[in-house]
Amino acid sequence: MTPQMPDETMRWLLAGDPSIRWQTLADLTDASPQEVAEARSEVAESGWGKDLLDRQSGGRWADGGCFPARDWHPTVPITGDPDGQPWVATLPTLRLLRAFGIAPDHPRVRAAIEAVAEHCTWEYDDAPFFDGEVEPCINGGALSVGAYFRRDMDALATRLVGEQLPDGGWNCEAERGSTRSSFHTTICVLEGLLDYECNGGEVSVAEARRGGEDYLLSRALFRRASTGEPADDSWLKFSFPTQWHYDVLRGADYFRGTGAAPDPRLGEALDLVRAKQQPDGSWLLENTHPGLAWFALDTGDGAPSRWNTLRALRVLSWADGGA
Repeated sequence: MTPQMPDETMRWLLAGDPSIRWQTLADLTDASPQEVAEARSEVAESGWGKDLLDRQSGGRWADGGCFPARDWHPTVPITGDPDGQPWVATLPTLRLLRAFGIAPDHPRVRAAIEAVAEHCTWEYDDAPFFDGEVEPCINGGALSVGAYFRRDMDALATRLVGEQLPDGGWNCEAERGSTRSSFHTTICVLEGLLDYECNGGEVSVAEARRGGEDYLLSRALFRRASTGEPADDSWLKFSFPTQWHYDVLRGADYFRGTGAAPDPRLGEALDLVRAKQQPDGSWLLENTHPGLAWFALDTGDGAPSRWNTLRALRVLSWADGGA
């Protein structure tokens, strides 16, 4: 059953940042391609997208690849929990720009990506940013943004396909002997492989994607294989930005992005998404991952979230056949 969306919910979404407005037009309305394209172009020119581009310095954000440099000090106000993992370095910032749907061919975006390629390296082994590093959860994110921003990512895609575990997924602990996959790592890699495939990558990744998808689907997107119980209660709470963390909405939104027909094994996960819609038509922000951020994207846990509302509505629209 397609969720009800009051007119005020649509107006609320369309009144958000350009990154939300253009995706709402594209995914939830009958707006023309020209109107969608014009709205998308605004992401790099105003609001959060422009703000993030403005904060790049020396080809990096916070002077680091995955983490801020040790001697980095912000020159602009930032927000968030200083005791959590910081989310202001180059990888989390590029992942956010990718989530914003910023146009890769915009001149400012092209210049920013060229600067990353020239100047940004990883904390591990000083490797060039778009070559990736060693952990598949990080490399999944690097593959995603690299492919989205039109870099040649064939080598990293090949590496990730070769690191798939026998159960179909991936785990950053594999180099330390783990043979069981992780939902967190698997969703990061799947998103990367999908972006790579959708943006014309030449390495065949379809079989690897199907294996990873089956790993999630065989567990209904949130259950333990051994007991059938929810594997982690935090996965039932919806976050944005998700960073490297898994949750059910993130998993469902990945499957929507494949464009394939909904698998019957998504049923419980989709029911959970439906059940979380509020009487006013919105979905709440439920589980902000602590850490420094450039700025807040929603008003806080327990409050209506434009990002979760947009993502939930388009998941359910897809699940219900675009009705």
